[in-house]
Amino acid sequence: MRILAVFEKGERIRHIGHLDIQRSVQRGLRRSGLPVAYSQGFNPHILITFAQALSTGACGKREIMDVTMAEEVSAEEFVARMNRAMPPEMQVREARAVDAKHPSLMGMVRAADYDLTIRDAEIGARLAEAIPAMMAKETIPALRKTKTKLTEVDIKPLILSIRGEANHVFATLVLTERESCKPQMLLEALKQAAGIEGEVRMLVTRERLLGEDASGVLAPLETL
Repeated sequence: MRILAVFEKGERIRHIGHLDIQRSVQRGLRRSGLPVAYSQGFNPHILITFAQALSTGACGKREIMDVTMAEEVSAEEFVARMNRAMPPEMQVREARAVDAKHPSLMGMVRAADYDLTIRDAEIGARLAEAIPAMMAKETIPALRKTKTKLTEVDIKPLILSIRGEANHVFATLVLTERESCKPQMLLEALKQAAGIEGEVRMLVTRERLLGEDASGVLAPLETL
């Protein structure tokens, strides 16, 4: 059986990278005593995958992992035992059992909801006010960084929704294996629209991951 578990990455550990998050979860699974399944071969490892890596420096309210179990375990027992083994900043919020034919989480992700909290309230208000002007443009150019170069892309089709409230920018951004709009790319475009130069301090919180339901409508990934 497989368990899909929703967990959080709190603000205090936002600078921990994805590989360290993976290691922390694996240690928690071992400490929990849950009957997790291991791969075969010379160097067995816990069979676990994550829906989508979270950028270093960002928080996550509803991150999702997929854990293969060697024996039947209830969702309630999984949550209870994991939360006794995990730090307060990485608690499991909920879980559910799925069968072996359930699709890969990574392949199901289509978008994500973000809360961009601007540390300076005045600058945050200016960025929020610039949203209509930015979205009225035919294209919104941004720079995408790869391993070897910077490429200019149009992120307007990748911004599914966006609104400002006080010093927050709430946005739903495309997030797939082929294309995505990172929060920092959106911030740079907003800065240009607002005429703001220099560094803007921002806390990124990924509120939830989204997939498509049977009718093609975006829905929280953990419900699909």
